[in-house]
Amino acid sequence: MRLKDKVAIITGAANGLGLAAAETFAREGAKVALADYDANLGRERAAELKAKGYEVSFFQVDVSDRSSVDEMVRRVAAEFSGIDILVNNAGITRDAMLKKLSVEDFQKVISVNLTGVFHCTQAVLPFLLERGSGKIISTSSVSGVYGNVGQTNYAAAKAGVIGMTKSWAKELGRKGINVNAVAPGFIMTGMTAKVPEKILEQMKSMVPLGRLGDPRDIANAYLFLASEEANYVNGTVLHVDGGIMM
Repeated sequence: MRLKDKVAIITGAANGLGLAAAETFAREGAKVALADYDANLGRERAAELKAKGYEVSFFQVDVSDRSSVDEMVRRVAAEFSGIDILVNNAGITRDAMLKKLSVEDFQKVISVNLTGVFHCTQAVLPFLLERGSGKIISTSSVSGVYGNVGQTNYAAAKAGVIGMTKSWAKELGRKGINVNAVAPGFIMTGMTAKVPEKILEQMKSMVPLGRLGDPRDIANAYLFLASEEANYVNGTVLHVDGGIMM
């Protein structure tokens, strides 16, 4: 098993990419903390994974609230006797064209998608430094690299994640901590499932592989970066986008 006995926190783990990552990590032997804002769904997902024999627990958290993050991290470390891996996966969208984008929606996305990554990483860092090793993986997006119409707030946050990733990789590499990011393209999640079929076909036509990604495609990228196989990978942004931006 590639993550045997490692303790991993995955934020936004109640659905989508985070849930796929939680199951993938657990299957590879990790003790997984499912951290999510949605307490009811999070507990339900944790129960489902436990029924499969995996060692997982749910922890409610609002990543935009530092006190909530600190409490979540404290509880995870206490239950699992430390922390080895952090996957900053939690994120939201509040899309609008610049002319119509409200200050509130701009700030909310920044608070969750960017400041939340800072909160979680800084809160987990002492436990990784204590171990003298660790993996920090944050979810960016192709929107954060190339921009996207109607996503000023989202693209800004995801670009910021890349900047923080590279800064932390330089700061923490000599401490035995690898810091990397994943930039997903169009992935089939609950959100995209609501998109009209005509639009989905247009999205697929933009991807050289001819399909949208599966959440497991992203989970496998997280798994690689969290494993010993990526011990010499640091400060990179791994695009998992089917080649959409070539």
